[in-house]
Amino acid sequence: MKALIFDVDGTLADTETAHLQAFNAAFAEVGLDWCWDEALYTRLLRVAGGKERLMHYWRMVDPEEARGCKLRETIDAVHAIKTRHYAELVGSGQLPLRPGIARLIDEAGRAGVPIAIATTTTPANLDVLLRTPLGADWRERFAAICDAGTTAVKKPAPDVYLAVLERLGLEAGECLAIEDSENGLRAAQAAGIATLITPTAYTGQDRFDGALLVLPHLGDPEQPIAQLPGADHRWADLAALHAWHRGTLFEAA
Repeated sequence: MKALIFDVDGTLADTETAHLQAFNAAFAEVGLDWCWDEALYTRLLRVAGGKERLMHYWRMVDPEEARGCKLRETIDAVHAIKTRHYAELVGSGQLPLRPGIARLIDEAGRAGVPIAIATTTTPANLDVLLRTPLGADWRERFAAICDAGTTAVKKPAPDVYLAVLERLGLEAGECLAIEDSENGLRAAQAAGIATLITPTAYTGQDRFDGALLVLPHLGDPEQPIAQLPGADHRWADLAALHAWHRGTLFEAA
């Protein structure tokens, strides 16, 4: 294992509630009578990408209007408003990274293990999420960052992972992906990358067949994992990731 590749939404931070609130705020601002609840949004998360999610829903509830000539223009406008609301929610710095993320990023930095990002979210969302917990120069910590502007095809297609591998100059078998969703797992698998899953409340019912391991989170000394197979600690450190990646597979309890 020569590099770690992180997904963002749901993986680095549990962002989906903030995204949901931002979508609903945008709908209210533009006068749409849409209101997504958690159950609906959980289903919509199977569609990767915010604009794609909006288009999918519009075609569900009003397929005739969704065929209009200004569909994409309207989607772009609503998504821009949603992004502004999301930035206001997250920019306050009150959305923490998930357990173990900051620790593992620091540990990888000390060990000289490159880390990368493979996400379908926008550069603006990335910046507003990471600049508070990791600092204004957070991009310097990552050897490669591929986001919504990198490839046209979203997860579960492998395109964003293939782009990361190209920028890292590494083979798929030399990397480990960390994801939270079935779409993310399928994307990484299609690129040939072993994948560790840390689901959220929004993705806990997904199928994770073929994942290297499924854990509730990466854990920290203050937030240990109750049962962590094959690790010296009750949190996922680099030594444990190396062991799992080498093929010392365990079944998570």
